Amino acid sequence: MRVGWEAVGFARGLRGRMTPAEVRLWGGLRMGRLGVRFRRQHPVPPYTLDFACVTLRLAVEVDGDTHAGGDGRRDAVLAGAGWRVVRVTNAEVMGNLVGVLERIWEVVGEVREGRGVR
Repeated sequence: MRVGWEAVGFARGLRGRMTPAEVRLWGGLRMGRLGVRFRRQHPVPPYTLDFACVTLRLAVEVDGDTHAGGDGRRDAVLAGAGWRVVRVTNAEVMGNLVGVLERIWEVVGEVREGRGVR
């Protein structure tokens, strides 16, 4: 699916306004540190994912106050499009970054096994 320029522009704007938790998590995900490449603020219409590994169709969402319980429909839409979503809270990222990265690493392994990706 091609993404319109509006979605790309919106995602670019979000990259410049990342939350402290997103900035911290990005430091652990960037440059293939978990063995796969993640993008930040990646558009998957009608949504923009906080972090996405496109090759594995794996999304990592950092939930703050604005996500309080309202993401069931979003997760269902993404799952229907073949995406697996890992949700972490701002507090988890700020208080236990290593644990969050370990959890994401485990899911990367599960998705790789399920898809036959090395």
